[in-house]
Amino acid sequence: MENEAGALSRVAGLFSARGYNIESLSVAPTEDPTLSRMTIVTVGSDEVVEQVTKQLNKLIEVVKIIDLNDGSHIERELMLVKVRAAGSSDREEIKRLTEIFRGCIIDVTDKSYTIELTGTSSKLDAFLEAVERSAVLETVRTGASGIGRGEWTLKV
Repeated sequence: MENEAGALSRVAGLFSARGYNIESLSVAPTEDPTLSRMTIVTVGSDEVVEQVTKQLNKLIEVVKIIDLNDGSHIERELMLVKVRAAGSSDREEIKRLTEIFRGCIIDVTDKSYTIELTGTSSKLDAFLEAVERSAVLETVRTGASGIGRGEWTLKV
């Protein structure tokens, strides 16, 4: 979509006005500074997704829409999670889980660790399930971003 003020608001307004939910939304400028790439995750029947696509195509700022589910793609999400890590056994267990999930401890205090994890939504969910629920102090997630596999690129 065009990288201009108010474009994101119009997209969100379109979803809201029609009662569709946005599960996650990620937007940032591309290699072309006049364009932004927006990744929207929503849930609905094929008919609902088709209707949303048609409505989005009517917005002036929208340049092109691609459904990544129509082809082979890579999807990742970033999560920062702050966990309680006070005793030596807690600290060792959190370090072990972080290594298993290929995460990185990015901040350490005497009572907590902040961990950075990337992967599919299900991988991040699995990490949270593996950590004792009472140990999780705070969680921040970006939502999914995706790109086509191989030589396929999004060109306008």
